[in-house]
Amino acid sequence: MLTKRELLVVQAMPAEPLGQHDHRCEQDVVRTPRRSALLPSGCAIAAVVLTLTLAGSSSWAAGQTSKFQNKLKSVELCNGADRSSPDPQIKGCTALIDSEDETKTVLALAHNNRGDAYLIKGEIDLAIKDYDDAIKLNPDFAKAFNNRGVAYQKKGNYDRAIKDFDQAIKLNPKYARAFANRAETSQKRHDYQQAVRDYDEAIRLQPDLESVWNGRCWARAILGELEPALMDCNKALLVQPKDAAALDSRGLVYLKMGRLDSAIAEYNSALRIEPQLASALYGRGIARLKSGDSVGGNADMAAAKKIEKSIADDFARYRLP
Repeated sequence: MLTKRELLVVQAMPAEPLGQHDHRCEQDVVRTPRRSALLPSGCAIAAVVLTLTLAGSSSWAAGQTSKFQNKLKSVELCNGADRSSPDPQIKGCTALIDSEDETKTVLALAHNNRGDAYLIKGEIDLAIKDYDDAIKLNPDFAKAFNNRGVAYQKKGNYDRAIKDFDQAIKLNPKYARAFANRAETSQKRHDYQQAVRDYDEAIRLQPDLESVWNGRCWARAILGELEPALMDCNKALLVQPKDAAALDSRGLVYLKMGRLDSAIAEYNSALRIEPQLASALYGRGIARLKSGDSVGGNADMAAAKKIEKSIADDFARYRLP
């Protein structure tokens, strides 16, 4: 006998992006061993519960309920509910992408989130393909442009990454992450003036955004703006007192100021946290050499070169006195 019963139908709908430290929808663009300002953007797919009155047998209703529960599980996984590895997120997003009744908006979010998961796994080309698909489905999707820029930055294609960050900012002029990511990429292109300008804007828009104070400190130090750089490093270390990258940056500031004892102390602190931080080892080596410790200085510089072959060339661009 047919009966009327109310079923809770779960429908995938777009929601606000995840929090800034959640890498499921808006990734922290590039996480390098030294420092990173690149921040991808994640997007949550919310479970909106609708009450519908449906007529049908109890077995049919049970089947529909099971279907909706499976969809809800996929939404949760695609949002990154299971953080044990990127694979559950890939599985959840793939289930939504392969379903036949999702809107373009939901599909764009699912492709973006799956791209983030692939990026975490280091499968950059697969990530880029998903971001491409997200953008095709939603050409105004600023977060997908930002995240694709992160992926291209990881591939070392800095010019292409800059174009995507430009477009993300064009679509959302208040997008602090995209400014920070463009600043990070400009640093890698050795365009430190542009990096500082973008860090300025990122800080204006979102002063608590991760890595921006340290990033601007580093760029200003290289440009020789040492007092402002020191203030930025101090600010970064107020927020994260045990951040090896910020300690390393402040070491560079002190090194360029000629405050060798302070530089060595900062590098020591950074290396206690990250013993394989090549820039801190090399910087400490230079400071030791300048202080008259040739044995310790040469040992530090040799150790740094074993970790990062390009470290000497990097420091040659830092305009040390």
